[in-house]
Amino acid sequence: MSTSELASSASPKERILARLLARLDRVLSRGGETSARFSRWRMAVFLAGVAFCIVLYNLEHYHLGNATLALFIFIFMVIASYHNRLEGRLHRLRIWRAIKRAHLARLRLDWQNIPKTESPQADGHPYAADVDLIGPHSLFTLLNTTLSSNGRARLAGWLLDQNTHPPGVETWRRRQALVKELSGLHLLRDRLTLEASLVDEGKIDGDRLIRILQAPAGFAGLVGVLLVQTTLALCTISLGLTAAFGLIPAYWTLSFAVYAIVFLLMSGRAAPAFGRALSIHKELEKLGAIYRYLRRRSFDRTPVLHGLVARVLDAAAPPEAYIKRFARVSHALSIRAHHLVHLGLNALVPWDFWCAFRLERLQRAVLPEIPLWIDTLAELEAAAALGNFAYLNPAYAWPTLALPGDNGQSAVFAARRLGHPLIPESQRVSNDVELKGRGRILLVTGSNMSGKSTFLRTFGINACLAQAGAPVCASGLEASWVRLYCCIRVDDSLEAGLSFFYAEVKRLKGVLDAAQDQSAPPVLFLIDEIFKGTNNRERVIGSRAFIQALAASNGFGLVTTHDLELAELEKDTPALSNAHFQETVTAKSLTFDYRLRPGPCPTTNALRIMALEGLPVPQSEA
Repeated sequence: MSTSELASSASPKERILARLLARLDRVLSRGGETSARFSRWRMAVFLAGVAFCIVLYNLEHYHLGNATLALFIFIFMVIASYHNRLEGRLHRLRIWRAIKRAHLARLRLDWQNIPKTESPQADGHPYAADVDLIGPHSLFTLLNTTLSSNGRARLAGWLLDQNTHPPGVETWRRRQALVKELSGLHLLRDRLTLEASLVDEGKIDGDRLIRILQAPAGFAGLVGVLLVQTTLALCTISLGLTAAFGLIPAYWTLSFAVYAIVFLLMSGRAAPAFGRALSIHKELEKLGAIYRYLRRRSFDRTPVLHGLVARVLDAAAPPEAYIKRFARVSHALSIRAHHLVHLGLNALVPWDFWCAFRLERLQRAVLPEIPLWIDTLAELEAAAALGNFAYLNPAYAWPTLALPGDNGQSAVFAARRLGHPLIPESQRVSNDVELKGRGRILLVTGSNMSGKSTFLRTFGINACLAQAGAPVCASGLEASWVRLYCCIRVDDSLEAGLSFFYAEVKRLKGVLDAAQDQSAPPVLFLIDEIFKGTNNRERVIGSRAFIQALAASNGFGLVTTHDLELAELEKDTPALSNAHFQETVTAKSLTFDYRLRPGPCPTTNALRIMALEGLPVPQSEA
């Protein structure tokens, strides 16, 4: 496909981002050329200044040489100042370009250029791996724009903990409202990323920060040592001044000797405060950059977002106040990097002990506040990630969701033009589907490669998006709150000693147990090729019994199968109906339209595929 064809097929959002990136590339290219000129000017001014000064000093024009030196230093500093400001702006633009490139990659599902992220671990999870929530090319990777480990965990929890920790009615509605507000604030979302990245490229680790703050900065008896050293330092200074005027002998040497001995004995116990202060300051500075930007924002049109951040911004001691105090302590402790200055200052006053005391007091003051700062940021990041997803996909619909508190609400999942968000729009095929009522089952038959498994994953991934508070890949969705259980990807386990069939049986037992729990929300079950790990006769017998048990349970969902005999269940099970995918057969190929049709599948294609690939098949059967 040519560049013009690609441009014409691109979505409006994609074209906007592509034009913006092209403009940023041009600006950065010109900025790089300007920066190179500044570098050459700095070198030229330096060399010219050295040459003029050497000539003037050799001619013994010392005053003129000094004036020339001062002039060239002034010119060099002016050029360097402008150069540094330019480099700072270019650095901001490079980060901004990286942010926009990531958006474009997410929009295009260009997995190579989507920033890599650590995927949550979900061994034994009832649906995470089955519907592609986790992994390198997963929904979580596509969504994750979080800035902290806590934000990442919050987003993962919204997707993965829907069965175990469902939100209340008001919580979910407030979350969806927050995501909707943030979906329209693309500048705010990107500026949060920019402000944090300007401080440091790494993620904020809130749990590590809390652990550092919980560790004492000082040591047992620090206050006593500080008082003793302060008294000795004052005595030394007073006695030294008095001795300097010849009023008394040099008694100051005695107090200084005691002061030095105490310092040498105890200074090692205060040394860890230096590294701890730098670690705390670095983490807090990123938090401060984010909250400083939020403080400059107006929230008049975003009441839900304002309600979230106001609990931090309106506090009596906001993050910025504490961070400034930490910065002062960090700068005070930084003299340890200059050994002579550090030793000289501590010879006059108990500098290290005083800094450790200040740091410990600050840690005790900020420790009760930091969980709220981190929790608020995590909520904001997770909602912003879903908001970014909504912004990049404006055609996606916001679901209408009936939550657990809606008494009498039957199980329902009714979608119009339901598609898979991890399939590019140019290749995606959407279908209408409706399931209503507990025990409702859609039995899907179809040929190999016709789209049955993808259809199940489409169901599951959109259910997860809806319950997380995000829009769904559909033109409309009405759904009740469900517990999602899947049996799509089943792996045997040599380590656990499980065969494929036994692993499948255990998964199906978990689905049935969950569906028989009448006290919880209904189960949405998605089962692919039921009992495919055993022979045809036992598979059909077992599948009939299992499907009939599901039809009498607190669940509803989809079951796919190759066994056309199971389509007869529609006669005996009123809650079950048949649907199918089919293919178009030509002389040398099979083509699929991935459209869901009512009724059982009228064709099979296994022998046709074998014949097309050159395997021996009786001609009468192929």
